[in-house]
Amino acid sequence: MQFVDEAVIEVEAGKGGNGALSFRRARNLAKGGPDGGNGGNGGSVQLVADGALNTLVDFRFKPRYRGANGGAGRGQDKTGADGGTLAVRVPVGTTVLDEETRTTIGDLHRRGETLIVAHGGRRGFGNAHFKSSTNRAPRRHTQGAPGDKRQLRLELRVVADVGLLGMPNAGKSTLLARVSASRPKIADYPFTTLVPHLGVVRVDELSSFVMADVPGLIRGAANGAGLGFRFLKHLSRARLLLHLVDAAPADGSDPVDNARSVEAELFACSEAFRSRDIWLVASKADLPEASATVARFRDAFPNRRCFDVSAVSGHGVDALVGATMVRVAQIRQRLLADAEFAAREQDFSQRVGDHVRQRMLEAKLREDERSHASRGMDEAEPAR
Repeated sequence: MQFVDEAVIEVEAGKGGNGALSFRRARNLAKGGPDGGNGGNGGSVQLVADGALNTLVDFRFKPRYRGANGGAGRGQDKTGADGGTLAVRVPVGTTVLDEETRTTIGDLHRRGETLIVAHGGRRGFGNAHFKSSTNRAPRRHTQGAPGDKRQLRLELRVVADVGLLGMPNAGKSTLLARVSASRPKIADYPFTTLVPHLGVVRVDELSSFVMADVPGLIRGAANGAGLGFRFLKHLSRARLLLHLVDAAPADGSDPVDNARSVEAELFACSEAFRSRDIWLVASKADLPEASATVARFRDAFPNRRCFDVSAVSGHGVDALVGATMVRVAQIRQRLLADAEFAAREQDFSQRVGDHVRQRMLEAKLREDERSHASRGMDEAEPAR
């Protein structure tokens, strides 16, 4: 299935049903009085977080959703039926924004969570509603109100406890395949990972965490180089980042410089990442030339936890997974016990999403300017 993490849809709630203008007529009732019933309320449009979905691709083919109209009122005090709520399923981790204002409407990050994005129109009243002691035969009745109509931007950010960060070919996909049942593409060329992958790392029968692998970062990613930074939003929900660095790069580059370069791009995308817990992991540590890399990491990043692993041989993998599980469990417990900490985590996710969105908008504006300048040069070139 194609991975799509952004989509624009149009939602329109149902119109409220009109109230009826009616008077009771019967052979033995010369003046039966008003009996026009009320209309039904229009149906709302509601998004529902579904754990079985992992992409927004369906919304590319069906971008419009409309709630049912409320039924019209009728004589004999009959009320029109309410329009049923239209439930639209979206993946867990979907952020909903108003496309026009780019303000966040809601965030569906728990299975089964719901969000009404368009409210149905209010019902119209029949003339029976306006009957009173001083107005025994009202001819007043009202029309149903239209429902909300708006364009929404859906952004999917995968829900994972741990995020893998690093340059292309740093060994992220290999590690994910080693510790989980996920089978991302693995090859000896850069950018084999083009979309995020998730894997469940099961430590024992009662302990597990979700790990996310996103496409690698290269120098200049904050300005659009490589695959840019659009996938970094998927790390905004991860409580812990494992920064994998090739301990013996084939191109002869310095691992410490590579680690600094990747984190510079990360922070250029969003300064909020500076508050995130980041562990350094030297990958491919079974190679002879990698033996001194971890010691250099500890000297260069004295405040970081450092590990050396080989996803191929299994060296150090169990130690890394065990330490990660302990840290994830601590964070989960604190999220439940400390409301202030949970609010900060929610704010972090929001800020990263806003920063990535702003950077992507800036990149689009730069691209539009380059395209406009290129067209101007072509038009100015004299015909041959």
